Amino acid sequence: MMQSIDEIIENDDIEAVYPLMSILRPHLSNAEAFVAQVQRQAQAGYRLSGFRRNRRWQGLIGFRLSENLMYGKFLYVDDLVVEPSSQNCGIGRNLIEYVRKYARTFDCANLVLDTGLYMPYAQRFYYRQGLLAKGMHFVESLDGVSHA
Repeated sequence: MMQSIDEIIENDDIEAVYPLMSILRPHLSNAEAFVAQVQRQAQAGYRLSGFRRNRRWQGLIGFRLSENLMYGKFLYVDDLVVEPSSQNCGIGRNLIEYVRKYARTFDCANLVLDTGLYMPYAQRFYYRQGLLAKGMHFVESLDGVSHA
């Protein structure tokens, strides 16, 4: 039985999900820096939500509302991670459905995300969720550090 997905707002909760987020974002240096970054991003509209079972966080999704000329009003998924031992249990699917519903409440025309070219399992998952590849994302590191 799937339990609820909760918004993660409090610093203690943000710090508690750091180990899970660091699976997806290993370049994050420590929990304190992670909390500070999530707080900064929240000021610009970033929201972090997660699924937990038995008081243990097992899936996270970070997202924001945006608007541009290409997509109109859209919801962008910055981060989606499920604890490896909990994958294939429907958590990722439920997190995607959660943001779909959220996006619809704000009349978004699109749900958008990027995934690495080196992540074929993630790509297959997104295809199964109804997301289609529409282009390539190009990046230039301006600080000399790669942030995959």
